[in-house]
Amino acid sequence: MRKEFLDKLLREHQICPTCPSKQEVGDFFVKLLGALYLDYSDQKFNSLEAIDVNLRQLKLDLDILIRRNPANFKLIANNVSEKFFNNFEAIYDTLDKDIEAIYNGDPAAQSRREIIRSYPGFYAVAAYRIAHLLHKLDVEDLPRIITEHAHSQTGIDIHPAARIGEYFCIDHGTGMVIGATTDIGKNVKIYQGVTLGALSVQKKDADNKRHPTIEDGVVIYAGATILGGNTVIGADSTIGGNVWITKSVAPNTKVYYQARMSSEESKSEDCQESDVQVFREFSK
Repeated sequence: MRKEFLDKLLREHQICPTCPSKQEVGDFFVKLLGALYLDYSDQKFNSLEAIDVNLRQLKLDLDILIRRNPANFKLIANNVSEKFFNNFEAIYDTLDKDIEAIYNGDPAAQSRREIIRSYPGFYAVAAYRIAHLLHKLDVEDLPRIITEHAHSQTGIDIHPAARIGEYFCIDHGTGMVIGATTDIGKNVKIYQGVTLGALSVQKKDADNKRHPTIEDGVVIYAGATILGGNTVIGADSTIGGNVWITKSVAPNTKVYYQARMSSEESKSEDCQESDVQVFREFSK
């Protein structure tokens, strides 16, 4: 091997030798879930004292993870771990509402425990709720690693900076993308393959709102793509599958597409390739 290449590798490995690995951060997230739900715990707690000891250990673990990244040194004096665990009960309460939304929104759901144990949407939302709180506390690295851990497990990509209201239901979810500046209201239901993304922007606009706003009570079906920071999907609207939206939609609106072909096109053997997608929008 060339010395110059070895020097590059050495410099790469010296960037942050103390930073926690992705595996360590993912394992910590699972331990947090285990504190909230038995199904993710490697031990069963039989007393209040045991639960308290576990939470104290998790707080210490979080403090160590934060301190191991030099980018977080400015947070040490802010007692971030204490602030996080002061809000741990609120995370549990919000996840309880998400579980209720998933149960009510999915006829196939048999029980709360089934959702906790096996639903990828719940796992991804739990990772987001935890990562979002860490993001709000200005913790570097850990929030994105946690949501990317969930992404790798579920195929659901939620940026920790997104703002998502209560009673959030993800049905199936594989291939879903929710960008950093997305705003989602309460009682929203989203299916697999949905993208809430940005129109092409320059790097200098990274801090501006680039992703859409989804108001309360909206349902977005599989494969829909909604783009742009100025795009607002009005409350109680229904967005059909596979539509492409870059403009705002009024409240109480249904949006879907239909395939249409002319009579002459229908005579052609290639008429399937010349189909025209016609979008329909009407108030409920």
